Amino acid sequence: MASVVIRDVVKRFGNTTILHGISVDIANGEFAVLVGPSGCGKSTLLRMIAGLEEINSGTIAIGDREINMVPPKERDIAMVFQNYALYPHMSVFDNMAFSLKLAKVPRDEMEKKVARAAEILGLQALLDRYPRQLSGGQRQRVAMGRAIVRNPKVFLFDEPLSNLDAKLRVQMRTEIRELHQKLKSTSIYVTHDQIEAMTMADKIVVMRNGHIEQAGAPLELYDHPRNLFVAGFIGSPAMNLIAGTLRAGNGSLRVETDDGMALPLPAGAAGEAGQPVYYGVRPDHLTVAGNDGFEATVDVVEPTGADTLVFAHAGGQKICGAFSERHNFKPGERITLRPRLDCIHLFDAKSGINLSASG
Repeated sequence: MASVVIRDVVKRFGNTTILHGISVDIANGEFAVLVGPSGCGKSTLLRMIAGLEEINSGTIAIGDREINMVPPKERDIAMVFQNYALYPHMSVFDNMAFSLKLAKVPRDEMEKKVARAAEILGLQALLDRYPRQLSGGQRQRVAMGRAIVRNPKVFLFDEPLSNLDAKLRVQMRTEIRELHQKLKSTSIYVTHDQIEAMTMADKIVVMRNGHIEQAGAPLELYDHPRNLFVAGFIGSPAMNLIAGTLRAGNGSLRVETDDGMALPLPAGAAGEAGQPVYYGVRPDHLTVAGNDGFEATVDVVEPTGADTLVFAHAGGQKICGAFSERHNFKPGERITLRPRLDCIHLFDAKSGINLSASG
């Protein structure tokens, strides 16, 4: 195991800059997830760590060793891809042992390493099968087993669950996290799915357009998003972001929408009267009130079992509420919603920066 230190890394393809001076530290034994929309540069950064893409400037170090000019096979990393990349003519055992055979590892040591990886992954009964005889989840376990036998300093995962169905993705998320806890290995995982990031990571690195928007623990990003992009990207359903203007009155500030809807703010809220802002409140931080709140008109109700999602409009803008209580709302019904004042976020409309005292 080893830490990964990325400093001022720039990547260009021709005249197009893909990564703009990326810097991030990943601690020894940490599970870090690079997350962001398609084209943000997360997979490019992972491939640069692996040595599959050239670094134009900046440095990447694994442990105390700078690896910019180190060939991929000498970086002591193992990579798991989304397409498994198994050899169809080889058994599970031979697929997992392939890199050890190339390294001329003695047969008895090779069998011990494969047996250990198979035990960790629950593949003992499948070692004689071929990839065509396996389910998608089993093939992904074999791909992970092939990485484990190498005992690398760093594991790299490039969207490994993208080809699995929804139920299997949830199962494999848990299995990968359990695997990390057993091996205590430094792992870097790329995904566009923020639910995967929230449930698996020790550290999330949110990327957009070749920049890091924010890095930190999952709940840190959820509770204290640095800007509008992170606020809207982390969390499902997404945070409500209501456009309005700060207004002063009776010694306090409030937000007013263009339609005149007034939204309360906590005492000491930052900002100046007349400033265009976005009022941020997560769906689970809204409650159904009697008459102390703001009115909304129900558009769609989605019962999910544990929660009821209510999509509505208020002040000319879309609102989503998530309620653990059962509500029998109907489309067109008027309801009153009250935001939790201790969970409000206020964003400057121009810069997108979080103005909230809590942010």
